[in-house]
Amino acid sequence: MIVRTIQEVIKQRRTQMLIHSCIYYELNDNIVDDHTWQRWADELQKLQEAHPEHLSMGFYDSSFIDWDGATGAHLPHRDAWVMKKAMDLLEMRDTGKFSKM
Repeated sequence: MIVRTIQEVIKQRRTQMLIHSCIYYELNDNIVDDHTWQRWADELQKLQEAHPEHLSMGFYDSSFIDWDGATGAHLPHRDAWVMKKAMDLLEMRDTGKFSKM
């Protein structure tokens, strides 16, 4: 059994919000349905509210200040790292290297 820290889970959810928002808003596509995205967004909101000591982790901290999970439209979609990860994920999907989550 793999045990992850709260900070690792927050980072994972932030990553998902960044990449999947980029795919949706910038690349006009999607991989996860709205329900899944919202579940992740709500979990991130609850985690950040419950653990404010982990909000400054050096991973897009300013983008997630006051995160309420309502939308990812304000996130830095055009950030080079975010865009590359989004494009890589779409390529993996399109080449059949993973199935839809």
